[in-house]
Amino acid sequence: MARFATAAIYGSAALVLATFAGWSSAAHSQTTLTMSSWVPPSHLLTKDVLSVWAQNVEKATEGRVKFQMLAKHPSAAPGTFDAVRDGLVDVSYVTASYTPARHIFPLLPELPGGGATAEINSVAFSRIHWKYFQPVNEYKGVKLLGVFTHGPGQMFNTKRPITKVEDLAGMKIRSGGGISEQMARALGASAFVKPAPESYELLSSGVADGTFFPLESIISFKLDSVVKYATLFPGGFYGSAFGFFMNEDKWNKLSKADQDAIMSVSGEALARLAGKAWDATDRAALEVMKKANIQIEEASPELIKGVQERSKDIIEKWKKDATAKGVDGAKVFAEFHEELKRVAASN
Repeated sequence: MARFATAAIYGSAALVLATFAGWSSAAHSQTTLTMSSWVPPSHLLTKDVLSVWAQNVEKATEGRVKFQMLAKHPSAAPGTFDAVRDGLVDVSYVTASYTPARHIFPLLPELPGGGATAEINSVAFSRIHWKYFQPVNEYKGVKLLGVFTHGPGQMFNTKRPITKVEDLAGMKIRSGGGISEQMARALGASAFVKPAPESYELLSSGVADGTFFPLESIISFKLDSVVKYATLFPGGFYGSAFGFFMNEDKWNKLSKADQDAIMSVSGEALARLAGKAWDATDRAALEVMKKANIQIEEASPELIKGVQERSKDIIEKWKKDATAKGVDGAKVFAEFHEELKRVAASN
């Protein structure tokens, strides 16, 4: 009997040790990934998109995947794709406007005449991306988690109201590049490309006469004290699309269960999260603009017609560029605009 009792004790001890080892292994399976943002901590991209998405991932993975926000972004904004690919940071995002030669397809929602809100544009673009663009893999080298857009792009300046295309002639306009820059030039402005966070200094010093931005930027970059005129174009006369991605090696090291959990809060869910956050800040910015006595003009029929006429070549060029990369540009352009209507009707 003693021998059996001893065996039972050893068996129980072995079970305890095995259980402890399992707990230890589970504890060590926790992964902490780095994140960074090239806009300030107060910007909605940092606090309402990245940070909220990170919380959603932590919850979806039951705490197995967590994130540490870096105090400083490890590269200039246009270099973000390479920074994530090369492992300087594990998770971040970049607007396609900063990398137009590398990312042709995301310029689709940047073309004039999109949806009325960031949420509509983001969800419609996300659906088109995963259906048509993802198989071509313009984000090769990183793990793409989602795409989204900012709110409709508008005109802000320090000189005069913009009621017709000719009012932009010779005006020095800061843009983020991509379609924004192309539209500025097509409208007769003297366009140059600078990252968004530099806008206040450019406008306050007179280096720039104006900038093309969504309404949100009035708050994000504290432009209410320097901007004097705003022209609001229905659906935006340009947009900006973002890719949100993770270092591929770090992604591959995650378990299949955690990968699935992350994707459950990414993709269209991320597009909707970002779109709603942007729309909320756009609405708040409009009130700030009114309090700051910024002169706000709705785009006149003459201006709308002029923008439409001068954007035709830019739209046709995107269709041709997309087709050259293996996607029927004309078909996808038309389907995107149908998707915009479907999303708007369902919201």
